[in-house]
Amino acid sequence: MVWDGGIEPNGTEGKNFYIPMSNRTGVVRSPFEYEQYYMVDPMIYKLLAFYMFFLICTGTPINALTLLVTAQNKKLRQPLNFILVNLAVAGLIMCAFGFTITITSAINGYFILGATACAVEGFMATLGGEVALWSLVVLAVERYIVVCKPMGSFKFSGTHAGAGVLFTWIMAMACAAPPLFGWSRYLPEGMQCSCGPDYYTLAPGYNNESYVIYMFVVHFFTPVFIIFFTYGSLVLTVKAAAAQQQESESTQKAEREVTRMCILMVFGFLVAWVPYASFAGWIFMNKGAAFTAMTAAIPAFFAKSSALYNPVIYVLLNKQFRNCMLSTIGMGGMVDDETSVSASKTEVSSAL
Repeated sequence: MVWDGGIEPNGTEGKNFYIPMSNRTGVVRSPFEYEQYYMVDPMIYKLLAFYMFFLICTGTPINALTLLVTAQNKKLRQPLNFILVNLAVAGLIMCAFGFTITITSAINGYFILGATACAVEGFMATLGGEVALWSLVVLAVERYIVVCKPMGSFKFSGTHAGAGVLFTWIMAMACAAPPLFGWSRYLPEGMQCSCGPDYYTLAPGYNNESYVIYMFVVHFFTPVFIIFFTYGSLVLTVKAAAAQQQESESTQKAEREVTRMCILMVFGFLVAWVPYASFAGWIFMNKGAAFTAMTAAIPAFFAKSSALYNPVIYVLLNKQFRNCMLSTIGMGGMVDDETSVSASKTEVSSAL
């Protein structure tokens, strides 16, 4: 809805931007040309820049080290680890192409690089985030197949793992590319320092509503269902096996570890995506509603933080990867050659 010569009561829409503030006072300016300090105190922009710098300085080394130790250690180059490497690549994409541009914008107080850079940043950040999201889905399915054995004695090979990795990139491109070609568009969001899909407007010619519905059905609700189903089934399977071998301390320990890891994985996924999806859904269903720049920014940066805590949950808590990393940086961590090839807590399947 638009009122009074294009001025909305709770927001201002311009060429390739939407500011969550009425321009009745005349203070609203394009986020590509002017500082946006009328929305948020300048110190908040500095804190945002510091936070993104922190994510780069922590997320980049962890993800890069994951790739390095995988290249150096043959025992890590197992099919079930392919998706962990893919997750690290997604994290590096977010750090290199998303966070650096956000820092530049936050330091200057507006999206200084222009609308084209906004589209590029939005695409790369969405691509990296979606590759990570679908990597978590594929990882859950792979563990479900290995532990729950829904297909019987199925041998998980490198071909299957490669297909899983390819699937994540196809799904990510199916989400990130459409706004570049006219199905929705990328706009500065929150504090106008980073860009994402247009959930905010009904701009003619972009079909934003159909894109948002597609995003929610295919790229949120479907992954949520798959992850809950697979990890729920995995926990039930492991608990049932442990109940049959109550005298085995190793089996009981494995059951507790698998349950803990599943809870952490589901929790990490929900922390990354539920705040962002919930806010986007609220905006979509309440066009023109009032919200602040900070309200919009916080959920987006929950999702961005996954570039750091995804490798912590999925890699650093993996004993085999952790030992290889410690050995690589000269802090001990001798790798046990007898460690199962699973390397992602699915080694419990051999113990049950």
